[in-house]
Amino acid sequence: MQQQQTSSNKQFRHIYSTFTPLLEKYHPSTRSSLGWRLNVPIDYLPSSHHHLTFSTMDKCTLETCPITESIYQYKPSLAGNAALLAIFAASGIVHCLQYFFFRNGSYSIPMILGCLTEVIGYVGRVLLADDPFSQNGFLIQICCLTLAPAFFSASIYFCLADIVRLFGEEASWIKPQHYAWIFIPCDLVSLILQGTGGGLASVAADKGTDQAPGTNTMIAGLAFQVITLVVFIFLTLGFIVRTMQSRALQEKEMGARPKLPIRRDRLVTFAVPFTVAIVTIFTRCVYRVAELSGGWDGDLIHEEVTFVILEGV
Repeated sequence: MQQQQTSSNKQFRHIYSTFTPLLEKYHPSTRSSLGWRLNVPIDYLPSSHHHLTFSTMDKCTLETCPITESIYQYKPSLAGNAALLAIFAASGIVHCLQYFFFRNGSYSIPMILGCLTEVIGYVGRVLLADDPFSQNGFLIQICCLTLAPAFFSASIYFCLADIVRLFGEEASWIKPQHYAWIFIPCDLVSLILQGTGGGLASVAADKGTDQAPGTNTMIAGLAFQVITLVVFIFLTLGFIVRTMQSRALQEKEMGARPKLPIRRDRLVTFAVPFTVAIVTIFTRCVYRVAELSGGWDGDLIHEEVTFVILEGV
């Protein structure tokens, strides 16, 4: 009897979701009677004019609410998010070993913090894969995955300072130590804005109030990070161009190609991942600004493949 009742409820929910626009044209008591028939609170019933709030989302399950009533409107892939969690965890372990053996704190510590934040964020995604209506899972992943790249950016800033010292300060528009003085505070501002925004959104979610102020603060932090990266990319390209011009002039004067401060193969091994890191972090930040700017009802926030490619990969 219980199984028949459950099956009947599932069928009725499907019919209700399909014909909601027609049903709501009838007497206002229609939704109340439907809620009694399904044995679920009226606020959890789907409606073309009704969307779950953060305060009610956590009370929903896949048995009582359709997946389209969740924030993302899809069930995150367990395999995909678990794989990304494992990759960032492995990367964090590698950076811990690098720090232990080489004591390169200015590079390794931000990378370790970034990997740790990513791991926590994907734990939130895994929770959502199990329960798309999990408020805790949503807040964990939205805060941590938004914050993490700022730590990776900090490591890149320190890397460029070391490169400038290696190839010659005369080719850089600013002194090597100034990279940290300029860009690390910018990173901190970005982190504070994003963290504050996440906190405001979390508090608003608990109270069931408007999350827009928190979301807009997070967007401001991401936008500031994008602007910082644009300036950093401009300075990096300027340094590369001036270094190449200087080496070309030396070759013309000496009649031979000047010797590199490090082996060419090691330079290429470093330059390619360094370039890829800058491009991917920048692309990711632009994507998150566009995603959050569209709000919780935007198109981008409901596309998992786009999220996995531009955020995770």
